[in-house]
Amino acid sequence: MKLALVTYSEIQSYGSLSGSEDGVLLAYLSSKGIDITPEVWDNPAVNWQQYDLAIFKSPWDYFDKFAAFQAWLDQMETVGLRTLNPISTVRWNADKHYLLEVEKTGLPIVPTALLKKGMQAQLEGFFRQFDSSKLIIKPSVSGGAKNTFTVTPEEVQAVLPKLQELLQHEDFLVQPFMPQIQAEGEWSFLFFNGTYSHCLLKSAKSGDFRVQHFFGGSIHPQPAPAHLLPQAQKFIDQFAQGCLYARVDGVDVNGELQLMELELIEPFLFLHTHAEALEKYYQALQALVPGLAN
Repeated sequence: MKLALVTYSEIQSYGSLSGSEDGVLLAYLSSKGIDITPEVWDNPAVNWQQYDLAIFKSPWDYFDKFAAFQAWLDQMETVGLRTLNPISTVRWNADKHYLLEVEKTGLPIVPTALLKKGMQAQLEGFFRQFDSSKLIIKPSVSGGAKNTFTVTPEEVQAVLPKLQELLQHEDFLVQPFMPQIQAEGEWSFLFFNGTYSHCLLKSAKSGDFRVQHFFGGSIHPQPAPAHLLPQAQKFIDQFAQGCLYARVDGVDVNGELQLMELELIEPFLFLHTHAEALEKYYQALQALVPGLAN
């Protein structure tokens, strides 16, 4: 059985850790007798028909080339190539509109409102709606905090022209700035085939709101808090069935895990933070793909 590990051409752009994690994962799976090759998703020279399975790992530029990425997903369906995670899940998860769908099920999310492409931006009401003195504005299709910024009431008039220009091209989300990000951090729970693996707390550098390591954020491996893990599991049970990997990112708001993002396409898995993570990933893959090493 031939497997492809789906990555992207500029793997160093968003931080060298991705290349490191990809390499470690490839080496580990290869050591288990798995025939697996890294492939750049938008490389036209790749013969995808030679593969039995494609595993998404680090196609971290899909949101920069979203139309091409959607066309590539169509191509994979036409070829009949099985993917993990499933293409239907990837399509759903690629647009952060999914947060509003999660909310409709009754599961808690960070309060979120939608600014539709082409609409006239009005921000003042959101400060009242969210009872917050700072808002986070982010594209609904994005990653790595691209085009994500904060705004206070005093900054609205200065920010509106930029936001109005951005809204000509795509939808945006508005959320309150969550003070828990700076006070405690953002929790990340990693799951493989629906089973909990490991947990960490991501902290922003002083004065910032972005917890990504390439913006100076730091990571702290932690035992999963007993009151939060069952809540994280609910997001997995509801929305990540049949997924090889999943990451639940959220903040602890008075004991409630409010979802920031459910990462089902290309999350960094922090495999280096947990001694058994690689083996758990492999066991999950085995369970989902019978005859893996044949």
